[in-house]
Amino acid sequence: MIDLETTGGSADACHITEIGAVKLRGGECLGTLQTLVNPGSAIPPSITVLTGITESMVFRAPRVESVLPTLLEFVGDSVIVGHNVRFDVSFLDAALVRAGRPRLHNPVVDTCALARRLVREEVPDCRLGTLAARFRLSHVPTHRALDDALATGDLLHVLLERAAAFGVLGLDDLLALPTMGGHPQASKLRHTSTLPRAPGVYVFRDRAGRALYVGKAANLRSRVRSYFSSDDRRKIGPLLRELQTIDHIVCRSTLEAAVLETRLIASLLPRYNRRGTRWKKYVYVKLTAEAFPRLAIVRVPRDDGSTYIGPLSSTRAARLVVDAIESVAPLRRCTATVRPDRPTRAAPCAPAQLGAAYCPCAAQVSPAEYAEVVQRIQRALTSEPELLLEPLRARMQVLADGERFEEAADVRDRATALASALQRQRRIEQLRWSGRIELDLGGGSRVALDGGRLAHAWQDGELPLDLHDGAAVPAAGPERWIPSTVADEVACVASWLDANAGRVRLVHCDGMFASSIPAVPAVAVPR
Repeated sequence: MIDLETTGGSADACHITEIGAVKLRGGECLGTLQTLVNPGSAIPPSITVLTGITESMVFRAPRVESVLPTLLEFVGDSVIVGHNVRFDVSFLDAALVRAGRPRLHNPVVDTCALARRLVREEVPDCRLGTLAARFRLSHVPTHRALDDALATGDLLHVLLERAAAFGVLGLDDLLALPTMGGHPQASKLRHTSTLPRAPGVYVFRDRAGRALYVGKAANLRSRVRSYFSSDDRRKIGPLLRELQTIDHIVCRSTLEAAVLETRLIASLLPRYNRRGTRWKKYVYVKLTAEAFPRLAIVRVPRDDGSTYIGPLSSTRAARLVVDAIESVAPLRRCTATVRPDRPTRAAPCAPAQLGAAYCPCAAQVSPAEYAEVVQRIQRALTSEPELLLEPLRARMQVLADGERFEEAADVRDRATALASALQRQRRIEQLRWSGRIELDLGGGSRVALDGGRLAHAWQDGELPLDLHDGAAVPAAGPERWIPSTVADEVACVASWLDANAGRVRLVHCDGMFASSIPAVPAVAVPR
């Protein structure tokens, strides 16, 4: 506990006249520190009336610069507690800066803020003297530093008892309570009392037990409690109003938590989750295996030798990819079956007349010439994305130079959609081709991946826990596609590995866990 007396209210213009500190542990007083301080300036009469400290009392007192080393040693790395403690810390920080020392970095608890959240309706105000009288504290504040610090210690213990009703079981809970206590759904904080400080997955449920929201966390307790304080997203208010229970599953690692979250979202389809709940609407862009291949958007891929990109999140996203490819490659646009030896049109179709596409229906292009275009597209979709992205970038630049900015923005959107689809495809394919992988995640935690899906997880000295959920592991191969049912999980694993590659050790790999082809380039906005 720390309390200061000063010559005024501004840390920049005023100075410290007295310092009082008490060190407590488990309710036991370990020591006290009290000293007057020579402020180096006059003490206003109003301050003397309030505190009783006169200029004659501080005349022979040490300056704050000589007191700071003793105070810092006394405080150490303890939690600083005070009543309206920001005032005291601001004066200490100002004194430290003037002395050429770093500011305080200790955790800070404000009993005034806690009182406003916990007992405001019981008292006319939250002044230390008012609270001391209301709760009959052992020490009475007198506007002298040590007395006020001792009274603050008594008040803290009273408030800690009240805070237990809000599920406060640790310092992190106590630090967050001032913002949580005023939350309209603060009474539901009791649901967080059993949550551990460990990685895992949480499920918010309504009165009927239906899943409202599924999330993952590196620290379950801290993350869930943040919904009542720092999380101000628009959907949080309605979510917490419907909340009745919170389920949780502890995981061995954040990777396991991320995968379990993905699986639960796909199976429970919670209303407040958007990502991962619409996998049934995923679509693919298909380059057909006909005599004259074309692009199509399909929901169900077939093992027919076609080339697939996806799954993509929506038909709109797929249409952008198709438009991006067709705007730089003259693939046919019609859906009719075309035979090389039998034209079905007397004249080329409209896209062909505009020079945007070939029209094999009218025998406008030979099979060999058309095959060259198709081969270039297949190379772009598998190993050389620049074959498509560079023409798009050039077209975007020409339009921007001509001040046709809306058209340039359309090309940019198509190019970005194509680059994103290819990048996601690349990351997923890399894991599929790797086969079975064993990874050491550090801290004794290990996992096994099978075709990009999490198969086993264990700690050193434990038997591996089987995490298969019954869904088939997608086979790797140039003619294969990844099923929409598992695409989100493989993408989740790929994202986690990208973010944590520096601390993960590869123990075993059946295939090749590397990419020999260049990365998909980003699409820059022309200037």
